[in-house]
Amino acid sequence: MAQQARAQWTPKQNKLFEQALAVYDKETPDRWHNIARAVGGGKSAEEVKRYYELLVEDINHIESGKVPFPAYRCPTGAAAAHASLGCQTERLKHLKI
Repeated sequence: MAQQARAQWTPKQNKLFEQALAVYDKETPDRWHNIARAVGGGKSAEEVKRYYELLVEDINHIESGKVPFPAYRCPTGAAAAHASLGCQTERLKHLKI
């Protein structure tokens, strides 16, 4: 997502945005106005819609493999073979889909 657009949203606004998306689906009349009102902070319908479009772009990049998988550190040494399964489990625990 564009860093500038992301920086202008607080964590609280992000959460309100997510919740509003769950309430106001694609079939809702005046969807973006309703979401903007729910987010607050003076966000316009156009800003909210653009933020959504950036989010969709991010998701498309992730799903297409254009975002590298984080390089989590795994244990090394003699116990590494035994710990490998645990390391993979730990990686998956942090994977957000």
